[in-house]
Amino acid sequence: MVEPFKFSEPTQAAIANGIAGMTASLFAQAVFVPIDVISQKLMVQGYSGHAKYNGGLDVARKVLKSDGIRGLYRGFGLSVMTYSPSSAVWWASYGSSQRVIWRFLGQGTDLKEVAPSLSTIVAVQAAGGIIAGATASCITTPLDTIKTRLQVMGHEKRPSTRQVVKNLIADDGWKGFYRGLGPRFFSMSAWGTSMILAYEYLKRLCVKDD
Repeated sequence: MVEPFKFSEPTQAAIANGIAGMTASLFAQAVFVPIDVISQKLMVQGYSGHAKYNGGLDVARKVLKSDGIRGLYRGFGLSVMTYSPSSAVWWASYGSSQRVIWRFLGQGTDLKEVAPSLSTIVAVQAAGGIIAGATASCITTPLDTIKTRLQVMGHEKRPSTRQVVKNLIADDGWKGFYRGLGPRFFSMSAWGTSMILAYEYLKRLCVKDD
């Protein structure tokens, strides 16, 4: 799809991987957003202005009673705006960084003349996962901060996205958008690296010699 545009090989990989990651994330949000809403409410229960719950099912029941099905999808638009770009950036960064690292190691892209060792392959994949996690977390943390604020607010004082942005700037300035960047970076890097290593390992197991 991207070959006619004559992009470099790393750029082609970034675009193709990014589109695939974004598309998959779009469909995944229909399942993950209600789970995310429930988990966020459980995490902040008991604090000032937040109700107490007896587990996830109790959260779902009370949200459905007070807000209907829309309550479980509060922040859906922002989730799509956060996780779809995050997935696109992660996979784009992973695909392109791997190729850049291989070229830096003098392996090129076909890896046919001198096959790298398994440990080298794993190291490159892990490095790509860390780079991808760092890139995605830096770009998408502001959107995730806004989304989380919207999800945990009680239905009786539901703010708009614009009001959440104004409150964040008023409270902490622009750095408020990057609250939790450190944990998010480590979370995305650890998740991404472990996921991609398992994915690549299973992919190697499934490859059959002709």
